[in-house]
Amino acid sequence: MANTLLEAFNVRVVGSGDRILVLAHGFGTDQSVWQRILPFFTPNYRIILYDLVCAGSVNPDYFDSTRYDTLDAFVDDLLNILQALGVHRCAYVGHSVSAMIGILASIRCPQLFSKLILIGASPRFLNDENYHGGFELGEIEEVFSAMEANYEAWVNGFAPVLVGADVPTAVREFSRTLFNMRPDISLFVSRTIFNSDLRGELGKVRVPCCVIQTARDVSVPASVAEYLKTHLGGRTTVEILKTEGHLPHLTAPVLLAQVLRRALPR
Repeated sequence: MANTLLEAFNVRVVGSGDRILVLAHGFGTDQSVWQRILPFFTPNYRIILYDLVCAGSVNPDYFDSTRYDTLDAFVDDLLNILQALGVHRCAYVGHSVSAMIGILASIRCPQLFSKLILIGASPRFLNDENYHGGFELGEIEEVFSAMEANYEAWVNGFAPVLVGADVPTAVREFSRTLFNMRPDISLFVSRTIFNSDLRGELGKVRVPCCVIQTARDVSVPASVAEYLKTHLGGRTTVEILKTEGHLPHLTAPVLLAQVLRRALPR
């Protein structure tokens, strides 16, 4: 069972050292998104990489829409992987939806995590009374309609907007992993993410957190980072990267690695 699970999610352990670091990618990418970050940490950490079930690198037969209609099943996957690897303590870096997966996992098993580092995290993307998530419901529905109507055209428009920074290689890389996803799975998981509201869970977190946000991210307003700092139950710091876009590990890996080094437990 353990081997099947690790193979299904393309789990890899790289690097050396006593400390364990988990790198969890966000929507539309896979573990290859961390390739420019790895060299900074492999000398001192054993790094666990895996692919979310929705990634194009995972056999789509593993994706069960009746299971993955909330983030809870993604949390199950993470915790099952850590259990299969015999991990008792780790630092966790999660990008975008994986930041929220890490938050939920830490609520279930706080003893597992020494630190949560949350890149481009949002507990809710939709605006609400006294909360600015960045999107109105109508805007989100337009995104879903565009994905359904012509997935290729949607990727070609969406990738450069989300990357934000003027880094053509990052746009090409993000487009590649978006195109690798099966369009119906991509749409389903997008709905799951945008319909999530985890604001009520934040206060249950007891693990120290570092929220990393770029200076301008079209999908996550700067106010969300401050909201997380105020509402997360664990001691929380915020780092603002002097770059733009939602994917700093693709567009500014050296800058991100420097901030990660500062944020990781000594």
